[in-house]
Amino acid sequence: MGTAAPQRYSLAHLTILDTPTPELVRIAHRTGYDYVSPRLICHGLPGDDYSLATNPTLLAQTRAALADTGIPVHDIELARIVEGLDPRVYEPEIAVGAELGATGVLTSIWVPDRPFYLDAFGRLADLVASYGMTLNLEFVPIAAVRNLAGAVDVLRETQRSNARLMIDLHHFHRSRDRVEDLDGLPPEWFEFCHLCDAPGEIPADVEKMTHILRAARSYVGEGGINPAATLAHLPPLLHSIELPNEREEVERGAEGHARRCLETAKAYFAQPAA
Repeated sequence: MGTAAPQRYSLAHLTILDTPTPELVRIAHRTGYDYVSPRLICHGLPGDDYSLATNPTLLAQTRAALADTGIPVHDIELARIVEGLDPRVYEPEIAVGAELGATGVLTSIWVPDRPFYLDAFGRLADLVASYGMTLNLEFVPIAAVRNLAGAVDVLRETQRSNARLMIDLHHFHRSRDRVEDLDGLPPEWFEFCHLCDAPGEIPADVEKMTHILRAARSYVGEGGINPAATLAHLPPLLHSIELPNEREEVERGAEGHARRCLETAKAYFAQPAA
């Protein structure tokens, strides 16, 4: 009888967002991750701008860190679809991501105009495909495409062979989706998920929800969203740990927090099934 392949983990940049990309790579390596998922596309996002396409020094340092550690890049973020977007604006960062070995680009949709975002998603998928990468759609409960049904609609309407659906366990819980709704979706739609835990109570206040999303998620097994219950309805995939927690990062430091994220995830999945 064959042995199941070991679970693979990537360190998502949002977990320790203030960490420059070269150090993100080195922390991922030192703490035992299999991959790293840097934020190279920073257009309009909070936090420091780590776009390697516009910073030759940071790009050289990142190349050196990747060469020194041997850790591969899994996916890059975040190519948001916003009002008036021309997807070509992201091409410099997508090209750098492809050069560094990334296999996927993460996107989310923040404009409510459905005809516009369907067209933009299709054009972005085509651009990403020209670099040999997949485009992974993440639904976010504070965005325009905020739940599983909305994301499925995008993939079915645009019909791009390189389009994927990325489930963030925090967002899945906050959108009040049902795990049964994952059943029957094409398994080839899924390449990785964002792994984390969070308080079980869903805030009614958008500001509080946003704070938890960006700065107060829980270590896996220490929250109330039951990650295993959702993952049981998905095919085997890579777990990209996206677990920002300001308090824990201040207490442990960026590296200590990243290490604790991986340790708790591995301990959680090592437990016997209930």
